[in-house]
Amino acid sequence: MKIGIIGAGNIGGNLTRRLTALGHQVSVANSRGPQTLTDLVEETGATAVTVSEAARGAEVVVVTVPLKNVPDLPSGLFDGAAEGFAVIDTGNYYPRQRDGRIAAIEDEGLTESRWTERHLGHPVIKAFNGTYAADILDRPRPAGDPDRMAIPVAGDDESAKKTVRALVDELGFDTVDAGGIDDSWRQQPDTPVYGLRAGVEAVTRALAEASPVRTEEFRG
Repeated sequence: MKIGIIGAGNIGGNLTRRLTALGHQVSVANSRGPQTLTDLVEETGATAVTVSEAARGAEVVVVTVPLKNVPDLPSGLFDGAAEGFAVIDTGNYYPRQRDGRIAAIEDEGLTESRWTERHLGHPVIKAFNGTYAADILDRPRPAGDPDRMAIPVAGDDESAKKTVRALVDELGFDTVDAGGIDDSWRQQPDTPVYGLRAGVEAVTRALAEASPVRTEEFRG
């Protein structure tokens, strides 16, 4: 597949490494420009592009930027993307550590990914937000392996969710359907599933045990 990755930090960089290794055609962008991605390009064979170019022709677009920077992404971000493309949102809301207080999330009760989706103007699939970046490289396992990790995946677009779950499977992880985007609070920071290194059964149980009450540590 042709995949665009917007954000070349820990998650974006390691997804670039794994997806290129699997034979996908990856375009990667960051806020500082293609010239800053030389090392990653030389290592992986990915193509460095501007943020505005990242989604062109892409069947999957990964948005993996700090939540506070989502509103600054350029308009027309998905112009030229492939028909029926899926958008993966890996983001988390860290009001005290990074993002500042976002009223729509805290006062209106929007999930983090619903807020992101509204800014992007396109449905998103929430995945990898609670995954340690190193695990993307170090913990893939073949299907059926008892040590295979499971990743929760939430989204409203069933076709896009199917695409993303298949990609996660190819990356070496099981998936658990975590419901729609309005249910994605179950995998936000400080929930039982966040950062959980476990299989399908434990991830399913952790999602069910989540509370919709945002803890004090994650309020601005």
